[in-house]
Amino acid sequence: MALSLALVLLSITLPRVFAAPRAQACTGTISSLDDVADAVECTTVNINSFTVPAGETFNLELLTGTTVNVLGDVTFGEKNWDGPLFQISGDSVTFNGNGFTFDGNGPFYWDGLGGNGGVTKPAPMMKIKTSGTFTNLKVLNTPERAFSVSNPGPLVISKITVDDSAGDEPNSASNGLAAGHNTDGFDVSTTDLTIENSVVMNQDDCLAINKGSNIVFTGNTCSGGHGISIGSITSDVTVSGIVISGNTISNSQQALRIKTDASASGSTVTNVTYSGNTGTGLAQFGVLIDQSYPDTLGTPGTGVVISDINFTGSKTSLTVDSGAEKVAVNCGKGSCTGTWDWAELSTSGGSAGDIVNFSGIEGYSE
Repeated sequence: MALSLALVLLSITLPRVFAAPRAQACTGTISSLDDVADAVECTTVNINSFTVPAGETFNLELLTGTTVNVLGDVTFGEKNWDGPLFQISGDSVTFNGNGFTFDGNGPFYWDGLGGNGGVTKPAPMMKIKTSGTFTNLKVLNTPERAFSVSNPGPLVISKITVDDSAGDEPNSASNGLAAGHNTDGFDVSTTDLTIENSVVMNQDDCLAINKGSNIVFTGNTCSGGHGISIGSITSDVTVSGIVISGNTISNSQQALRIKTDASASGSTVTNVTYSGNTGTGLAQFGVLIDQSYPDTLGTPGTGVVISDINFTGSKTSLTVDSGAEKVAVNCGKGSCTGTWDWAELSTSGGSAGDIVNFSGIEGYSE
């Protein structure tokens, strides 16, 4: 009896230990937004063809290690609202689009103004907050910006097509301007990101790096927009460890650009490497480094320090149009520093352009 009583007392005094919840090794299927809550309890999620109702976000909050398979085209309903249209979050996620399309119905929104006025447009269309891989998806007719990426761990994005080429032409609401505007391909504020083997056809930056480090953009094709950009850089941010390599830029305002806000302070852009890029049909500049944003080649600010900007490795070859400038560098006094190795930059066409407030570029001859 004494032993039994002791065991009872022991069971009362000792804390109970519960096993942690386990991810379910099941397959969830999404054919409407009503299916999402149950599907994301599984570590395999299949997405069938369906239409997302207007004004709602297709939001996937995934378990660690989830695999997502797109098995049909997804279309987003039309409504003037802020968005995003699609959002995905989770760690070690494998997302395979299998070549299917997410259609944002851009022509409903396009008015030639983008985010600068007119109707409210969902932006971004695709908000990516995963680590792992995200691959093989076509994103069609984005209302405004296509991808915003802020991954929580290492992420490789590959074989993505952003096709906003229909926005090149004016429509009844764009007052003679290209209907699409502010249709950035990839807006990036993150670390440990690779974007590779993808295609962007748009009317704004192919890539815009706003802050972050250890970012690689390689083997991509950009056309119709503003080329590959770092910036615009605002106050109190750092950009470092950037590799832009093996990309093809065509029929764009410029190929390669770094732009910093004239009023920004406390920021740095450093350790940027360009290698093996090709640019043709460049309407305004081959390379533009400008510290006067939002003006172009205006009065430069001095609050962002730019250093270690290099063209090394394989030759980067840029051909600009007859009215364009090969290279324009517009630095604030003392805010571009060090020695920059531009030995592997080759430019042709157009005119030379000016280099202002900086004498550290070596190895380049126009």
